[in-house]
Amino acid sequence: MRAFDELRTALRGDLILPGDPGYDPARAVYNAMIDKHPAAIARCRDVADVIACVRHGRAQGLTLAVRGGGHNAGGLGVWDDALVIDLSAQRSTSVEPQGRTVRVDGGCTWGDVDHATAAFGMATPSGIISTTGVGGLTLGGGIGHLSRRCGLTIDNLLSADVVLPDGAFIRASATSHDDLFWALRGGGGNFGIVTSFTFRCHEIGDKGLIVGGPVLYDLADTGDVLRWYREILPTLPEDLNGWFALITVPPAPPFPESLWGRKVCGIIWCYSGPRDRADEVLSPVRAFGYPLLVGLQAMPFTALQSAFDALYPPGHQWYWRADFFTEITDEAIEVHRAFAERLPTPQSTMHLYPVDGAVSRVPSDATAFAYRDGGWSGVIVGVDPDPANAEAIKAWAREYWDALHGTSAGGAYVNFMMDEGQDRVRASYRGNYERLTAVKALYDPDNILHVNQNIVPAVSA
Repeated sequence: MRAFDELRTALRGDLILPGDPGYDPARAVYNAMIDKHPAAIARCRDVADVIACVRHGRAQGLTLAVRGGGHNAGGLGVWDDALVIDLSAQRSTSVEPQGRTVRVDGGCTWGDVDHATAAFGMATPSGIISTTGVGGLTLGGGIGHLSRRCGLTIDNLLSADVVLPDGAFIRASATSHDDLFWALRGGGGNFGIVTSFTFRCHEIGDKGLIVGGPVLYDLADTGDVLRWYREILPTLPEDLNGWFALITVPPAPPFPESLWGRKVCGIIWCYSGPRDRADEVLSPVRAFGYPLLVGLQAMPFTALQSAFDALYPPGHQWYWRADFFTEITDEAIEVHRAFAERLPTPQSTMHLYPVDGAVSRVPSDATAFAYRDGGWSGVIVGVDPDPANAEAIKAWAREYWDALHGTSAGGAYVNFMMDEGQDRVRASYRGNYERLTAVKALYDPDNILHVNQNIVPAVSA
């Protein structure tokens, strides 16, 4: 296509067009339910390539989409007829062990980061699947195994190198472009293309060893487990994190064959504190109820971080619905019990991630991420490898969400959202939304970067 001849010449990386042999693999994202056909995909090798793409896209009036790890639930790293700025070739990391920081390229996955930091017995907070892209997870907030102790991923972000929608390159931090730095921490990809992140790291467990794993219960115990969980979780030391799940036990080791294919409820625990306190801290976890499996054991933190990778490979059908919850009400527990029995496929699930501890000690207006007053981030996920089951997993997730939403706080973690409309985006930022629109107007007044959970620029009076 002649429209891209100039861009191809300017790039060090590859430019992939429709009809090229690698086009279909390049446009594919983690969620196979997404089937977009971009005008071009630029595999950017460096920052100069990103700048060239932004300038070319603006000059040609092209829609721009930005792809890091490609994990976004709504597939917002690709778009029909867009120029996709693909950062996946930029995956270098650099750890500064004495200063306890790690610098990470925008195309890295969390597996890349964990590999780099684990050598020093450290980690920075992230999610629960190591194939997730750093960029998308970070810019939406970053909830995972270390949140109660270390805060969100954005609470550990020290600076970001950003290509702005006008093609300029800047570094945002608490002392430089602090308004942009505030917005990047939870506001998604609305304000610029982050080509590298610098994070604070934390010493984890005993030289990177934690005690963690699942404790699983019979599905009939869901009510009792949730009532116990909602009461005990806020009382536990912050170096013990646990998120609740409704799952079908995978038919593979390390799970015992007697549980394969069984629908259960459970909590995935991660204790990242001093090893000599592990037994004391975990004693109430081991003592509760009548578990089918107590899978707590010492392991490298990286092992827990990657434990779900094989269960959820790229290329499955995914449908997500989400909400924040300030409490787990009795009404909500009944909804969870009912829809747990209707899990439509073996990989479909529901998770509740705690939002308390270090997360809740950050004021709600200190970053764009607004839901910090305690509670849980919930997500309902329909998953299956077979496209024939797409409608079934959608229907289950929607009906579940409709029944549960009345017990929620109103908005959702943007990393768990599909394309749900502007009202949902606004609700998810609470009182921070108006400030976000003002920052958007300053850095992207023409809304060039709109393939995201979009924040519309404020209009000057």
